[in-house]
Amino acid sequence: MEKAFQEKQFIKNKDGKKISVVVEQPDKQIGLAFIMHGLGGFKEQSHIRLYAETFLEKGYAVITFDTRNTLGESEGKMEDATITSYVADLENVIQWASTQSWYQEPFVLAGHSVGSFSILLYAEKHPEKVKALAPTSTVINGKMSVEAIPEDIHIKWKETGIQEKESTSKPGVIKRIKYAYVEDKLKYDILEQANKLTMPVLLIVGDKDFLTPLSHHEILLEKLLGKKELHVIKGAEHTFRDLEHLKEIKGIFEKWIDSL
Repeated sequence: MEKAFQEKQFIKNKDGKKISVVVEQPDKQIGLAFIMHGLGGFKEQSHIRLYAETFLEKGYAVITFDTRNTLGESEGKMEDATITSYVADLENVIQWASTQSWYQEPFVLAGHSVGSFSILLYAEKHPEKVKALAPTSTVINGKMSVEAIPEDIHIKWKETGIQEKESTSKPGVIKRIKYAYVEDKLKYDILEQANKLTMPVLLIVGDKDFLTPLSHHEILLEKLLGKKELHVIKGAEHTFRDLEHLKEIKGIFEKWIDSL
């Protein structure tokens, strides 16, 4: 489907910090979807673009954005990223969107990793606004997520107060994440109010994902009361990059969107 409208702009949160947002609209809009990247991610990543383009092809207007404190175009340093800041940015973007002519409720939320955690938290708080959820490689519980970190990495991170590693999506860029991110994550748990998630939910995870493993997704799946499905991508790790994996995921998304 041809995109009739595409625009990138910077909006500001209540503290005046800039958030980079891209709005894409199909010729004939039948719905609205917000898509959220994970920790240290950005809106142009291949899996995020795949989700966006699939919704566009199905007639949805799509909003992608870079959270603050990440590797994208929004303000802030990645070392200051927290679950709290991610959820606040999602709320700010949706609030801004509600003032635009193309806004529709209920809308669909899709995400990856911490982005998935954020959309689930938002949906528990505002279930009446959410038509359906597509969390991929999602965190479900702060404590379980921290326990999934290899012990040696966790100990070093806590001792030094910061973790440094090279970005796979942006080679040469060093991602620095404070241990305060871990402490903040411990405050959040999807499972406590999962009964509020009665809308259709699509879960996708790689069978080689040790950060947000299949076992965690199965726990969430059991808690969900509405229409739900879980797909396991064989050979895939936490972030989907392999072209065959992306092709498989696109097919899953297409069938799921058609079912809404």
